Amino acid sequence: MTSIRHDGDSWDLASSVGTTATAAAAARAMASRAADSLVDDPFAEPLVRAVGVPLLIRLATGEATPDESGGQAWIDIAKIRTKFYDEFFLDATNAGIRQVVILASGLDSRAYRLPWPAGTVVYEVDQPQVVEFKTRALAELGAAPTADRRTAAVDLRDDWPAALRAVGFDPARPTAWSAEGLLGYLPPEAQDRLLDTITELSAPGSRVATESRPNPRPGEDEKTKEQLDRLSESWRAQGFDPDMAKLRYFGARNEAAPYLTDCGWALTGSTIRDLLAAHELAPLTDNDVRMGDVRYVSGILA
Repeated sequence: MTSIRHDGDSWDLASSVGTTATAAAAARAMASRAADSLVDDPFAEPLVRAVGVPLLIRLATGEATPDESGGQAWIDIAKIRTKFYDEFFLDATNAGIRQVVILASGLDSRAYRLPWPAGTVVYEVDQPQVVEFKTRALAELGAAPTADRRTAAVDLRDDWPAALRAVGFDPARPTAWSAEGLLGYLPPEAQDRLLDTITELSAPGSRVATESRPNPRPGEDEKTKEQLDRLSESWRAQGFDPDMAKLRYFGARNEAAPYLTDCGWALTGSTIRDLLAAHELAPLTDNDVRMGDVRYVSGILA
């Protein structure tokens, strides 16, 4: 059961915006299974199984085909998105950064599957029930972190910097930050506060990676909502009711890339459309929710 987002709402991995983390893990499981896969996430499928949403389990295990629930584009975007963030973190740590923060970590398994250099500390920030679930599920699978994994079990609307410091985060050390698949689920002013706080907590040489979505042209939000409603209808017919349009915040906001640039970050990036082409994946269609112009960006703080 989903509901419209509101101040103070909460969720687990099978409800409200938490389902987006589980759906993303299902997409990573499908992407990992593809013959031409750019990524390998061996924990995605078992984590989706542990959450227990039947349709997402069928997708993650290959019992349902992607055409029934959003198309091949969903899997291809999972490939390039996962590869982008994997390479971001490996580049940052290979350059000497040993402090990593994954915001809204959900079912992200990078602390368990990436070859982190010795001495790397990976901080994961998410709601307490999400952090507890993933920690327990991975322990039951016999998985062990490949870095010093530390969790800050806190809502990003609360004092998450204090929770980070409480588990050892040091703002005087350069940090590699990710805000993956997150900003569209924040109100515009909360997005700005998050990016400001990341900057305030970052020593020179820190790095950041996120998505930067162009502001909608007239009528585009309505078209996006219609497309999300059609996707939700398709999923609802199979017993999964995420009501995707009600989880997002629409309307104009500061675009992340120029906002971060104004904060002192030197950014580079590529659009989803260009990354699909670079990896010889199928181009997007008109039904792919205006995704092509979204840019994956990363950069360094001077």
